[in-house]
Amino acid sequence: MIAVALTIAGSDSSGGAGIQADLKTFAALGVHGTSAITAITAQNTTTVSDVLELPPALIVAQVDRVVEDLHPAAAKTGMLSSALIIETVAGAVARHDLRQLVVDPVMVAKAGARLLREDAVDALRARLLPLAAVVTPNLPEAEVLLGRPVATVDERRAAARDLLALGPRAAVVKGGHAATDATDFYCDGGEVVALPGRRVETRNTHGSGCAFSAAIAAGLARGLEPLEAVRAAKEFIQRAIEAGLDIGSGPGPVNPLYALTEMAAGGH
Repeated sequence: MIAVALTIAGSDSSGGAGIQADLKTFAALGVHGTSAITAITAQNTTTVSDVLELPPALIVAQVDRVVEDLHPAAAKTGMLSSALIIETVAGAVARHDLRQLVVDPVMVAKAGARLLREDAVDALRARLLPLAAVVTPNLPEAEVLLGRPVATVDERRAAARDLLALGPRAAVVKGGHAATDATDFYCDGGEVVALPGRRVETRNTHGSGCAFSAAIAAGLARGLEPLEAVRAAKEFIQRAIEAGLDIGSGPGPVNPLYALTEMAAGGH
């Protein structure tokens, strides 16, 4: 039996982030991907021009139909643009007891468009984070969630620990926005664990957060412990960034299907 995972997120018409990145990641890691779309975006590598939020009842119906038949072993959330959608998704997650939940607190698109309304941050903190097995903020997102600067190594280490006070069972603070190193910091209540990464000089990082959180969910769906899933996802996204696609006029996407790309390039 193949493991099943669910992504609850927005659709990216450019194919680089959102459910498109999540489903590619699930497939690359041997997991059957299912989806509940929260919003449809019109975007490319340079801009997000339009966003249409789906009705809450339709979001819930998607989750219900997937869970009642396919029984996902893990789930992740991505773009949840409003307090109402966060409340809706949190209610569905709690009702179905989706305990292996990865929360990617998506706030801003790579092109700069805000994807989470200001009034939704409180709902994210109060309703969704307490349901999370793992939360995966980047540095700007961690700053918003904690209400303080998160930049230096010491601040990142402290943030990973302090995010647990908001309810998630584990937190990983991503270091990709740091000025020097690309070290992530993970904490599940014990010692804070440093997860070093190789910094890649590239602008093609669109969808990196989506693919990383989806890779953690895939690991959880396959039975990995949270720290194991995060370590595996860290290496996966490292490779996906290194194989990023130089397409479009703006930041290109990471490549979750790098293994297939390598095979095609090798003529296999």
